[in-house]
Amino acid sequence: MKLMTLAASLALALTPGWLFAATDPVANAITSGKATLDLRMRYENVQQDNPLKDADALTLRTRLTYETGAAYGFSALVEFEDSRQVFGVDDYDDGLESRPDYSVIADPETTELDQALLQYKNRMMTIKLGRQVIAWDNQRFVGHVGWRQDRQTFDGATIGYTPMKNLSLNYGYLSQRNRIFAEERDVNADDHLLNASYKTDFGTLVGYGYLLEVDDNTDNDLDTWGVRFAGNTDLRGTTVSYAAEWATQESDSAGTSFDADYWLLEGGVGLFGLKATLGYEVLGSDSGNYGFATPLATLHKFNGWADQFLTTPSQGLEDLYLTLTGQLPLGTWTLAYHDFDAEQSTPGVSDLGDEWNLQYTTKFAKHYNGGIKYATYSAGDAASDKVDTDKLWLWVGAHF
Repeated sequence: MKLMTLAASLALALTPGWLFAATDPVANAITSGKATLDLRMRYENVQQDNPLKDADALTLRTRLTYETGAAYGFSALVEFEDSRQVFGVDDYDDGLESRPDYSVIADPETTELDQALLQYKNRMMTIKLGRQVIAWDNQRFVGHVGWRQDRQTFDGATIGYTPMKNLSLNYGYLSQRNRIFAEERDVNADDHLLNASYKTDFGTLVGYGYLLEVDDNTDNDLDTWGVRFAGNTDLRGTTVSYAAEWATQESDSAGTSFDADYWLLEGGVGLFGLKATLGYEVLGSDSGNYGFATPLATLHKFNGWADQFLTTPSQGLEDLYLTLTGQLPLGTWTLAYHDFDAEQSTPGVSDLGDEWNLQYTTKFAKHYNGGIKYATYSAGDAASDKVDTDKLWLWVGAHF
């Protein structure tokens, strides 16, 4: 031990100073890194008008993240995520058919590597390689499903390039979709994502192409091309927001081909702390045999919080919705109504029901947050998998 200590001291004494200087940026990047801890404990209750038992879940999601500083444009990030059932409140099917006699609450127990990436960034370009969160535009086509305790990430590479002011070009290649059902339901992929956006004084114009393929040695392609414009403007103290979007999709699987279109029109008015948004979203159908699909989306964000349309019916879906948001002294409230219809009716399937959503969220004591959320869906004359459903959530979170 004495000889080793003497050798180490001698080596340090003889090491030229320029070597220390050369390694300083790397050392500084590591020592100047930032660690964060994010916690969310949530209670969820599901009641459905079917033979399944009512579901209850109390889960704790823990997310630990470390991100280095930058050295020569390079940085790294690693993140672990854990979701646990707590206090024995676990009467639910976690989406993996763990308890198939109960309704589904899609929060399985898991501990996994949520993100692990190397990033290079300069004035015009950002490159990320590894497991990462991708959330583009409003997450209608590519998102992280952050509402669930095990959020969605992707293995692959993304490149963001800004050749001129207000113009952004993005490309992503995905080799794996790390879905919300732990590692058991992850999907090998061969996906190519294209997204270009240009900011104007009135909003952002986006063009995109999402060329998706499940890598399972079968012929399956899901190609979507579209354009979106969204923005807001101030008219004498009144904020007016607007969005319009159109996309076309072709699905080829096992020699069978389908086509469907997507439409969105949305307008909002904000005044005196209150905002009202009226929207009409259409996920089209191919003659009642195929519904427009968005498999990489943050689906919970759209078409009602009761999650009755995570998969678009083969008849397609029309969603006419009105959302009101406002401020209270300690938080924010949201009230929404959805009216659902089939885009192409088939015998016995036309009215797909309606839904009310209500939410209140708050932040307090700098590091903490909480909320309550409720969704009630009333089935129409849809297929048997759509039934009256009530869902309730209560949560508290912390971020350090």
